[in-house]
Amino acid sequence: MQSIDSTDIRHLDKLDLLARQVVEGFIIGLHKSPFHGFSVEFAEHRIYNQGESTKNIDWKVYARTDKMFSKRYEEETNLRCQIVIDVSSSMNFPESGSMPYLNKLEFSVMGAASLMNLLKKQRDAYGLSLFDDDLIINTTCKGSMRHYRLLLSYLEEALNRDSQMHKTNAADALHKVAESTHRRSMIIIFSDMFDNAEDQDDLFLALQHLKHKKHEVVLIHVVDKQFELDFEYENRPYLFIDMESGDEVKLQSNQVKPYYIEQVKKHKEAIQLKCLQYKIDYVEADVREGYAKILQAYLVKRKKMSI
Repeated sequence: MQSIDSTDIRHLDKLDLLARQVVEGFIIGLHKSPFHGFSVEFAEHRIYNQGESTKNIDWKVYARTDKMFSKRYEEETNLRCQIVIDVSSSMNFPESGSMPYLNKLEFSVMGAASLMNLLKKQRDAYGLSLFDDDLIINTTCKGSMRHYRLLLSYLEEALNRDSQMHKTNAADALHKVAESTHRRSMIIIFSDMFDNAEDQDDLFLALQHLKHKKHEVVLIHVVDKQFELDFEYENRPYLFIDMESGDEVKLQSNQVKPYYIEQVKKHKEAIQLKCLQYKIDYVEADVREGYAKILQAYLVKRKKMSI
């Protein structure tokens, strides 16, 4: 996938264009893969049969794959998908423009925009929820172009607001999403899972609440794996600043690396265990990688819901 610059996604039209390119590339990749049935069923395509009308042939796919697929328009679905994004300050790591890749918030926004574009292609309904220490945006699910443009504008606003001192209360926000979202919806959460709650069980109870309301949940655990999980810093003094509280600590990275890695591993394993227990799909998404895992997670969950 082409490199995406952080300045590109902060403009609504470019965000839309890049989302379409991500989805088109993903669909083409599926057509080139062995999973033709998978991509045909969930990308609004089916294999063209000789003698059928050619008016619905997707010529872009034909040009790239030398295979004929017809677009499907006749089948409507009742799927509702609520996309939930953590927009707290910790999601702005690393600082925008400081690295040749997107930070966690930019990555999540781009992933959400790509999902919305794919949902729009599927003629599914989708909504958007944004939270930090409170639920900031919480829309209903719709499938219109006007709704799509509105949600893109909310994503653009989230990127362009002040990035400092926005704390996290994921548990409270997810409880509200669970109550306000139409029952039996798909809920896709983008978060780094760094919650300010003293008791991690509060967050797990919120995830359980989503399942209690009969929602199908996908948790996209957004991380900068090199820095946040593996703590791969040069062995020299650093000043680490908490982006949500402003607290500072100066230390030599290798002095704390073993302890840090152990604690982060425990935190991640606890999340994975609860997701397994609650039958929530857990996806680790590294900001240095692409969006295929995210889009595939949606398609897999969609297939389960249609059975």
